Amino acid sequence: MKHLFSIIAFVLAAIVCAGNAVAQDLSDYKKIDNKVRDLALIYQGGAHRIGWVQREIEPYVTHKFDDGREEWIFDGYLFLEFTSGTNGGKQFTAGYGQPNACKEDWEWYLGRLFQKGRALDALDRVIAEKKKILGDPGFKHQVALTLFVPIQGQTDWGEIDGTELKFTKMTDRVKAGKWFLDELVNRFNEAGFENLELYGIYMICESSWDIEGFTQRMKRYIENYGLQFQWIPYFKALGHDRWRELGFDIAYMQPNHFFDFSVPDSRLDEAIRITKTNGMAVEFECDENALSQVQNSKLSRMKAYMDYFDKHGIWYDTPVAYYTGNHMFLDMKNKPSVENNEALDRLCGYIVNRRLKALESSSVSEIATDEPTPVYYNLMGLPVANPEGGIFIEKRGDIVRKVLK
Repeated sequence: MKHLFSIIAFVLAAIVCAGNAVAQDLSDYKKIDNKVRDLALIYQGGAHRIGWVQREIEPYVTHKFDDGREEWIFDGYLFLEFTSGTNGGKQFTAGYGQPNACKEDWEWYLGRLFQKGRALDALDRVIAEKKKILGDPGFKHQVALTLFVPIQGQTDWGEIDGTELKFTKMTDRVKAGKWFLDELVNRFNEAGFENLELYGIYMICESSWDIEGFTQRMKRYIENYGLQFQWIPYFKALGHDRWRELGFDIAYMQPNHFFDFSVPDSRLDEAIRITKTNGMAVEFECDENALSQVQNSKLSRMKAYMDYFDKHGIWYDTPVAYYTGNHMFLDMKNKPSVENNEALDRLCGYIVNRRLKALESSSVSEIATDEPTPVYYNLMGLPVANPEGGIFIEKRGDIVRKVLK
């Protein structure tokens, strides 16, 4: 027992050194279980986007730190698009000031998404190459694909099985949604990716005004495929606090802080408070304007996200979606500077540490059932019979560690 309390004293000292603010925020933290911890948003499809060939997507697969080590980073990728590249651009959801996309535009997007040597195929190939260098990452990279919105009131979308669909009727909107979902899943399966697994479907509309009723009906169909239904509403978007009622399995709140210098850093406090109140995950936001070489660089805004995620314990175990503009990781790789390198090293450091922590937790959970029964203590070293609602010390045989219950 004396040996145990010596270890506990050491752990307590480490906690104090880490800072009281983070420990306090973690005490009311409720873990969100999710298959993907770090989800990279890949904007791909429209003619205004890059092709996402292998060299372009590589910076989103591994990161080489300034000390020379190379590490796997994101464990999930969301491929999404809002407008097409055909006929001057058509919108896949309302609100982008362009004509509504028709069935042929949806089909065009599917062709680009599954094009050989680009996007998904390029990602699969890069992972295969990196495995030869780094070995198996210990997880399979996950992919989420985008479900377009059959825009309410549209009457010229096209037909299915010889029947012209009118999106004035919910049944027709759902029929189009199911057709598109079937195409996404079937084409993904037919591609035979060795290093990618389809796990989720993302609803592209960022507020609930045009999807109420549609998402609830699609939820049941998505469940039949065993896929997760995802949403990323903008800050305080209509329906953000009703995301479960809308049929989603997970929702990431956009803080919408990075883009405007007039928005104070306290926005991040508020956004994170909203996510905790509503059981949501959160989006990390930055783009090409974070590069140090850009006039009026927003690098400080990017750093604020890291600081505030630290402050509120987001990095501890909250799922995070990463908006990085069109291709910020690629730009920082191609335009290195001391400031860019430090910022990207820091961000990727958080991601790597989250992955290693998850792998460690997974290994612990796989210990044989005849292992020693765990005993728990609070941070004052006193025994706790039923630990819950905070951080505790767990002793399992000779292994002592901090755990969140």
